[in-house]
Amino acid sequence: MPNTRPLSPHLSIYRWRVNMLQSTLHRLTGLLLCIGTLLFTWGLIAAGTGEAAWRMFAGFCSGWFGVLLLILWTWSLSFHLCNGIQHLARDTGKNFGPPTRNRTHKPVYWSTGWVVILASMLLTALVWILLALQAGGSL
Repeated sequence: MPNTRPLSPHLSIYRWRVNMLQSTLHRLTGLLLCIGTLLFTWGLIAAGTGEAAWRMFAGFCSGWFGVLLLILWTWSLSFHLCNGIQHLARDTGKNFGPPTRNRTHKPVYWSTGWVVILASMLLTALVWILLALQAGGSL
């Protein structure tokens, strides 16, 4: 028996928006923050345990996978910071009143969403450039 029911209308008008990307990234970076916290905890335990444990931790963090985890952790922190600032600004209620509901222009949070993503990437790059300069360019 063939299905003659039409598809739901939302499937034909669905568009991916930056606020959906921000929501997805917020959840992903939350997971990365948990992983980074475990890495940080390992470092604290290694520092308190002894030189051999610290060398093992430092060896892991200086490898490509450890550096990747640290960069992702830094980006997660930056993204959560920038996204939190945007949420605080949006909580003031500006640009959410009746004049902005007429659909004649894009909501302001679409453009600020891209600013949040870009700013978090720039902050991460700045942190790692400063770390490289502090370490004498050996990163």
